[in-house]
Amino acid sequence: ASGLVTTGERYNKVVDIWSRTNDKVASTMMEKLGVETVTDASGKKVEQESFNSIFMMADSGARGSAAQIRQLAGMRGLMAKPDGSIIETPITANFKEGLNVLQYFISTHGARKGLADTALKTANSGYLTRRLVDVAQDLVVNGEDCGTEDGLTLNPLVEGGDVVIPLKERVLGRVLLDDVISPSTGKVIFTSGHLMDESSVDILEENSVDQVVVRSVITCANRYGVCASCYGRDLGRGHLVSQGEAVGVIAAQSIGEPGTQLTMRTFHIGGAASSSASINNVTVKTTGEIKLHKVKTVKHAENKSEIITSRTSEVTILDAEGRERERYKLPYGAVLSVKDGQKVDAGTMVANWDPHTHPIITEVGGYLEFENFIDDVTVTTQIDEFTGLSNTVVLDSTGSSSDSGTRPIIKLVNGRGKTINFTNTDIPAVYELPHGAIIS
Repeated sequence: ASGLVTTGERYNKVVDIWSRTNDKVASTMMEKLGVETVTDASGKKVEQESFNSIFMMADSGARGSAAQIRQLAGMRGLMAKPDGSIIETPITANFKEGLNVLQYFISTHGARKGLADTALKTANSGYLTRRLVDVAQDLVVNGEDCGTEDGLTLNPLVEGGDVVIPLKERVLGRVLLDDVISPSTGKVIFTSGHLMDESSVDILEENSVDQVVVRSVITCANRYGVCASCYGRDLGRGHLVSQGEAVGVIAAQSIGEPGTQLTMRTFHIGGAASSSASINNVTVKTTGEIKLHKVKTVKHAENKSEIITSRTSEVTILDAEGRERERYKLPYGAVLSVKDGQKVDAGTMVANWDPHTHPIITEVGGYLEFENFIDDVTVTTQIDEFTGLSNTVVLDSTGSSSDSGTRPIIKLVNGRGKTINFTNTDIPAVYELPHGAIIS
């Protein structure tokens, strides 16, 4: 490719770079805000945690967040237009520096949206609580133990390779269904029916247990209501839930109550568009061994890098005991930089890709032959107004009366014009082009 991008791609990349810059500014600002240099009794200069009142408010969780302090002292960031799309030039000033006329004007979109949302959504929130209570009101604690043999298997909650909720937080306050056995010694740590408290979950972590089967109200066998063992701990009092506690109504109100605040998300950030930068690589967080699953690759002809050509590829990181620690999906077209069975350290990049383009990768070498490229029927030529270069764009032919035999395709042929097959198969190397594909 000649290294040119379409207008849409350019917009995505610009927004992405600004989001990333904004995050960097915010994290640097919070780091600087969080420490201060003071002179101690002996006259030495030491760094300590900051007594900045704004930092303390956000850090303790009393009021405000890093996103709000970022607007005060970092940069205001990307703003959304009334139709929801993000304006690609962000407000680089913050509230302390003050905004110029244009920046002030862009801010008004968000402010107006915040007020309109607040007025419209409070009614919905109250109605949500009412419907939740209607469904859950007959769930009352009724009986100590229903004696069920079913439960839920809990693992740490992992999203995109990061542990979002560790196992200790998920099992706290639950009653165990099965015995918990230490993976290293094979001894029973906790027996079935044990209520997990703070000290118990710490023991789980010390023994590096990564899976526990617990009782759950979903699997409770009580005819009316739920039993105390399936519910577990009363979070308000810290012991096993008492008989007759109206747990259904408590649950409904707990979900409904923040509804009034959740609907005003825009109001809390003040209209600043909260889009995070696109992920463009996989970096491992733990030291271990690489295991590749369903990965097919093809070597790049020029720089000899391995390009992934399968759609369901995954990579896992195994620790010394052979247990899975991390798992990531690898997209089609990613450049793989490790081998199966390779030992890696934390912070190693496993693969990287461009999040804004979806390429078609040829698995064999040869000459390209275009088929069914009919001007203004299946394809059209677009000239880029900035560069003056032309691209061929595939049109949407699904609505037209022509049959499916006129889909534009790219064939790979050898020097004599004969179609080449994929390696070790009888399948010809033919690529169908989707609607909107750009041939440069």
